[in-house]
Amino acid sequence: MYSMNFDKYLIFIFIISTLTSCSLPTNTFKPKAAFEEYTTPTPPDYNQSKYWAALPMKQDNSDKTPIGIIKTKEENRPVDVFFVYPTIYIGTKKNQNQWNANVNDTAFNNSIDESTLLHQASAFNAIGKIYAPRYRQAHLYSYWSKDTASVNKAFELAYSDVKRAFEYYLENYNNGRPIMIASHSQGTNHSEQLLKDFFDEKPLQNQLVAAYLVGMPIYRGTFKAIYPCRDSTETGCFCSWNTYSTDHYPNNYHKKLYRAVATNPINWTTDGTPADYAENRGGLMPDFSLKNNVSNAKSNKGLLWIDKLNVNVPAPFLIKKNWHVADYNLFWVNIRENAVLRSQQFIDNQ
Repeated sequence: MYSMNFDKYLIFIFIISTLTSCSLPTNTFKPKAAFEEYTTPTPPDYNQSKYWAALPMKQDNSDKTPIGIIKTKEENRPVDVFFVYPTIYIGTKKNQNQWNANVNDTAFNNSIDESTLLHQASAFNAIGKIYAPRYRQAHLYSYWSKDTASVNKAFELAYSDVKRAFEYYLENYNNGRPIMIASHSQGTNHSEQLLKDFFDEKPLQNQLVAAYLVGMPIYRGTFKAIYPCRDSTETGCFCSWNTYSTDHYPNNYHKKLYRAVATNPINWTTDGTPADYAENRGGLMPDFSLKNNVSNAKSNKGLLWIDKLNVNVPAPFLIKKNWHVADYNLFWVNIRENAVLRSQQFIDNQ
């Protein structure tokens, strides 16, 4: 049974070029009726490559690297990365009648490819062959709607695609190779369930290098036998963080979020050991260029805190308290290098 592990007041969804707040963005076109009143979009057929945003056998944006980063040939990548992207679907004025995205919508697919695939999934292409299924993700409004029946159905439909895609991947592509799970935002909601269904206390757990479950709170005890990574080299574990400005606490923080795992993606600790700007190996900018020492980071009881960014951007951008949109970008090189380090450690221990 699929179960959502989130609180509405904690959710700030990734939309490219948009920093959201705790209210629904004004450019969102929410469904006007209940889930069952609409025909669900056609399900993706994962036997067709067009229903994969990323596949090793085709060129896509997950294969790109910024200037200064040496590309790794796909045949030399020893692990697989199953990547589940965040919420992009906000509806349109002409198509205001769906709780779930249409995977045959070219404009929607392009927005995925040009945002999360390029800026997030690409962090893993030094070591991993990347598989990212297109899926009928739940509408952004699902995180605010009080129609819980429709919300649950929307998320169940979205997860059914992710699950089928992973089953297809296992049967047709994996061939016993080590696996990383990586995700952001809504993708992390689905990846959490994926780990429960396929890895936790199951034989496939032996193939798990690590899971990067970013942009949603993952609590200690979420899994029976998959634990938070304690350092930069541990394998078979998970990392998770949600980024905010130092000293900021989201609404109702003390109700639950303080119990979330907060991995520091610069030094890979969870005990509050701070990482200075000098330890940040490079953040990925909106123009797909790298900048060194872009931020510091410190884990603090369920939150990842950062101070003022070391970037030349307009002042209003710098005073944001919620950095969900940049959970990957701020630490892109550190994530990339850590994925390589954990993979090498995993392979050496086999």
